[in-house]
Amino acid sequence: MNQRTALYQQHVDAGAKIVDFAGWDMPLHYGSQIAEHRKVREHAGVFDVSHMAIIDVDGPEAAVFLRRMLAGDVATLTQSGMALYTIMLNEAGGVVDDLIIYRLESCYRLVVNCATRAKDLAWLKQHGEDFSVNLQERSGLGILAVHGPAAISTVCSLLPAAHADRVRALGAFRCAELGDWFVARTGYTGEQGIELILPDAQAPDLWRNLLAAGVQPVGLGARDTLRLEAGMNLYGHDMDENTSPLAANLEQTIAWEPAYRVFVGRAAVEIHRRQQAEGKLPKLTGIVLETRGVLREGQRLVTDKGDGIITSGSFSPTLNVSVALARVPVHSTICEVDLRGTLTPVRLVKPRFVRLGKKVFD
Repeated sequence: MNQRTALYQQHVDAGAKIVDFAGWDMPLHYGSQIAEHRKVREHAGVFDVSHMAIIDVDGPEAAVFLRRMLAGDVATLTQSGMALYTIMLNEAGGVVDDLIIYRLESCYRLVVNCATRAKDLAWLKQHGEDFSVNLQERSGLGILAVHGPAAISTVCSLLPAAHADRVRALGAFRCAELGDWFVARTGYTGEQGIELILPDAQAPDLWRNLLAAGVQPVGLGARDTLRLEAGMNLYGHDMDENTSPLAANLEQTIAWEPAYRVFVGRAAVEIHRRQQAEGKLPKLTGIVLETRGVLREGQRLVTDKGDGIITSGSFSPTLNVSVALARVPVHSTICEVDLRGTLTPVRLVKPRFVRLGKKVFD
């Protein structure tokens, strides 16, 4: 039997189509994936992401341990209330997982992907044996993500005044502890929004209050098209253990300085960096199909520098065209996609298509 979040019955009551997602019963949509997508771009939507794993790290050597394990540097989190998007690498420089790490008053909090939960915990525990750290996977907590132009104002309307003032004051990649609730301004849609981590027992009431306030429940389908429009990678598709972060548009998640900091995978990605400079490493780019057809993962691309492949693709409800992330040879300038044996021209653009509801590529 699959696992279920504390909001499972609320999904059923809202008419969700339930699917198996990495061993969890999760909502794919509530009737119309496109309507849910557009509601997030135009007003506000709420996602149940309670299936993601929360790992708290504390102990005398917590910071030292995390500086070793993460390609980003937690030393940049100089005070509680700060957050960082980064990656864990293996020794070969492949991506073990991408994650967000928050600095809390008493610990560091990692939120990692659902499908990599067991692998990530095992990886951290294996390396943690050499450090004075405690790793605790937090159970009994729900995670709701509320995104869209009206998301923050709507959430604040449901909070006590003092808590609402703190939430309004949060900047991007900032977080706050509000009693037994945790809130953060990080997200996966390219819209303004907020994430709320709270006890399972309180999650259904918050869900019902959000829906009563006009927030649209959103399933996994629209979550995927929203993140694709925003140019955000999906683990297991645009990156994995066999992919260098430099071939996945993730170099910005690596802190190269200070040069003396040794993190897992550093030696390998230093080699990848040289290969990239020599034009020997592929790149992750955006592509747009402006004629009929739909771009899908796994489709072959033909460029003026060699073949490539689509790693994520779908129809964009915001732009009314098909868009994709694709891995192609560096310096490619002309590209065609193989649509059922027919080579069809596509545009190469920066790997981001929509930000705050607006087209961002030329």
